[in-house]
Amino acid sequence: MIGQDAACCPGLSAAPLDETQAADLAKVFKALGDPVRLRLMSMIASRGQGGEVCVCELTPAFELSQPTISHHLKLLRQAGLIDCERRGTWVYYWVLPGVLDGLAAFLTTSTQPARADA
Repeated sequence: MIGQDAACCPGLSAAPLDETQAADLAKVFKALGDPVRLRLMSMIASRGQGGEVCVCELTPAFELSQPTISHHLKLLRQAGLIDCERRGTWVYYWVLPGVLDGLAAFLTTSTQPARADA
């Protein structure tokens, strides 16, 4: 998964992905390909490293039922992007360490300066 092993996924232009790397990244991009999940990820990640957010704060931001929000959060968890912990009635979510850095590193396409005419 992204972030759990920095060497797992070279930058996009560094080397071709093997089948396992491509499958892992496809799960991540599929999870982030839905606008609701992308917003949820943004809301959780905006808490900063080590920050967490209660599902009770996430649900009111959407015109969706709580079970639907929980389903989207489950897909983000299955993709290896977030984790959670139940505390009494509520569940708290956070971005797994290194996930955002791993995605950023993968999407970095070149170490060469951008062309002026691009």
